[in-house]
Amino acid sequence: MDVYIIIPFHNEEQYIKSTIESIINQSYTVKKLLLVNDNSNDKSSSLVKKYVETFDWISEISTKSIQKHLPGEKVIKAFNFGLNNIDNNYDVICKFDADIILPNDYIEKIVSFYEKDSSLGMASGILFIKKKSKWIYENIASKKHVRGPIKSYRKQCFKDIGGLKESIGWDTIDVLLSKYNKWNIKTDTNLIVKHQKETGANYDKSAKFLQGEALYKMRFGITLSVLSALKRAYNKKSLTYFIYLIVGYFKASINKIDAVVNEKEGEFIRNLTWKSVRGKLLKR
Repeated sequence: MDVYIIIPFHNEEQYIKSTIESIINQSYTVKKLLLVNDNSNDKSSSLVKKYVETFDWISEISTKSIQKHLPGEKVIKAFNFGLNNIDNNYDVICKFDADIILPNDYIEKIVSFYEKDSSLGMASGILFIKKKSKWIYENIASKKHVRGPIKSYRKQCFKDIGGLKESIGWDTIDVLLSKYNKWNIKTDTNLIVKHQKETGANYDKSAKFLQGEALYKMRFGITLSVLSALKRAYNKKSLTYFIYLIVGYFKASINKIDAVVNEKEGEFIRNLTWKSVRGKLLKR
């Protein structure tokens, strides 16, 4: 299978070299790696150029978006800019972040998952972060969730979901739409990727309400949104986080922000989420 990787980056000079090296050192040969420089003003691009000059399957292009680092829109706009500047002769497309370190057999194992299961649409490992000199699981999402920094998609699944949405919540929307289109999802908890920078570390302060906005844009509805906000706030041990989510939801509702899924997809998402909630309650 031909594997293409697109990595958007903005001021990642501290991490991008180790990310690229981990891709170069894969046991399975990557067909193309495209690095999208999104308005960097540090040494990231000069570090990337050394690899572009050495490897003919690595390339770089530049785009300019807003400077402030907000989750969702900025990174996916850069990814889509890269996607529009690369051919579509891939079997698997990956959206990776510029601050990860892959184990040497990561791509090999991901490809093997797709080869073994023709109904598999998305696959990944899981992310660990470093805390007090120890690498531990980054506990901000279920281990069954394909996380944003390490996304991979089978080509047909990627097409069926309409690519990636330039919106907060894109990395949940893609999973839900994959399931809506009857694709299976897989995460391998033994396939550990090092996440060198904690999620949200560089987000602009204005991002604090956006997760609530994402719930509205996914048509969760108020009851599910409150339950989701409670769960996330509990995991973070933060009442303030719950308030931000709810305020974000109602701000989006008042401003009548456009949803990113249609009504039929929204109904599927609500039913799927309620099924998950009921399943967890019955286990208790």
